[in-house]
Amino acid sequence: MQRIRVLVVDDHRIFAESLAAALAAEQDVDVAAAGSAPAALRNLDRAATDGHRFDVLLADADLAAPLLAVPAQGAARDTVPRAVPRDGIALVSGLRTSHPYLRTVVLADRDDPRRAAAALQAGASGWVAKDCSLSRLLAVIRGVLRDETHLPPALLTGVLRELTAARKHRSESERLVESLTPREREVLRCMVAGLGRKAVAERLFLSPHTVRTHMQNVLGKLGVHSTLAAVALARRAGVGPVELEAAASVPVP
Repeated sequence: MQRIRVLVVDDHRIFAESLAAALAAEQDVDVAAAGSAPAALRNLDRAATDGHRFDVLLADADLAAPLLAVPAQGAARDTVPRAVPRDGIALVSGLRTSHPYLRTVVLADRDDPRRAAAALQAGASGWVAKDCSLSRLLAVIRGVLRDETHLPPALLTGVLRELTAARKHRSESERLVESLTPREREVLRCMVAGLGRKAVAERLFLSPHTVRTHMQNVLGKLGVHSTLAAVALARRAGVGPVELEAAASVPVP
């Protein structure tokens, strides 16, 4: 019998451990519980290293604690760390890159078409009410392993409406990004990576004054008033960050 490895992530420990215990009663399910996003990441990394990686992650939609997103190893020194709301949807989004094999299901206290649509866009395979039956949850777990997507029937219309609106919004964002010059797009990708003006200048071999001008032009063409808004629009348009590489050490004379 092929066993299913499940990780439950919820900052309400009693709920997480109770759900884990209920799932563990199934003959084909191995389960563990984590009380936060950092703990979940540690569990996932450790399991992958040991060769017993998890198959499905069940994440609370409303994980409470924020997690500081620190620069990646080897990133430029003035990379700007950003506080990312580490709810279940944000966790799912990050796992899409770091653990692409993992199927994720978001557990929610209430039906919310907008957040359910956001969860699907982030890479979740399902949105399930916390008060659903154990048999329903097990059906979802087994279903997502067959590449199925699961939503409560009452949410289908609302989620489709949200996804259609998001697609239209993405098209508008893509049009705005296309109005940028190649150099401005490079600057925008650096902004998405969280680089400060000095780091962008060093990376692109420009003066800080020139970089400031490019950044101002980017904000103007995108019709936004802050770097944060520009980054959000860029991500909607599918613009990714520049790759951050370790800077080579240069001996100082």
